[in-house]
Amino acid sequence: MELRHLRYFAAVAEELHFGRAAARLYVTQSNLSVQIRQLEAEVGGPLFVRTSRAVELTESGRLLYAEARRALQQAERALHVARQSVLGEAGSIRIGFSGVAVFSGLLPADLRTFHDAHPHVDVELHELPPAAVVSDLHRGAIDLGYTPDLDPALSAGLAQVHRTRIRMAAALRDDHPLAGRTSISRAALVDEVLIMPGTHSGDATLADRVRSPKGVGTDRIRLVGSTLGVLALAAAGTGVAIVPADTERLLVNGLVYRPIPDLDGPELMVLTRPGETLGTVRAFLSRLPGA
Repeated sequence: MELRHLRYFAAVAEELHFGRAAARLYVTQSNLSVQIRQLEAEVGGPLFVRTSRAVELTESGRLLYAEARRALQQAERALHVARQSVLGEAGSIRIGFSGVAVFSGLLPADLRTFHDAHPHVDVELHELPPAAVVSDLHRGAIDLGYTPDLDPALSAGLAQVHRTRIRMAAALRDDHPLAGRTSISRAALVDEVLIMPGTHSGDATLADRVRSPKGVGTDRIRLVGSTLGVLALAAAGTGVAIVPADTERLLVNGLVYRPIPDLDGPELMVLTRPGETLGTVRAFLSRLPGA
């Protein structure tokens, strides 16, 4: 039994007239009769009582009609859900992000735009270090990632949308010798322990930009898996955190922020797998400038 058999049967059951049912289905009456006979053969008995003046459902026909209506409604719903998914109107999207995406205001703005257009899509958010955003994309744990472009080699093979250049700042304890300055140069940070968000050696690339050409010893870099952890260690005085300047919106007791004017920050990017077919991802990207 195929879905069309139920559709043809339901039309006859509702019209109780083969001619009207055939016209409604845009098929010939003879073809409709063949389909009904095939269905009756599979059921093992008549579904209609046919006379020269009327068509009536048998008891088996009435029972089948109730079930056929439910099956057809469910099939229509399944088709509707699939269409919504293709269009990005339903389903879910898993987004991995580094803290800078929130502090810069870009991720909240992008989420608002997407939610206004696709209110029925379930959005899952996962804060991750930059390298983890890339690795989770590659292994399919997330569908889309916001991360600074710290190491282009890590994001090789992924589709990229460049959003903005990130301004950088130093976050340090309020009684640190450098805290009294209005800004801090790269040269002033050369001998400091630098605290960076990340868990992977590639996440420390920004530290190279701070200390270049002198270089960085691994014992002078601390990688921490969360933005709040970075700030907590900086406020404790264990080192100087290198963070996006917009992080200053997050007030932490005993912590001050100072811009680093001569440090070129990385670009904030949105990454996806190339050739992504997930409707929600394509819908999200369609609303990003430059995508």
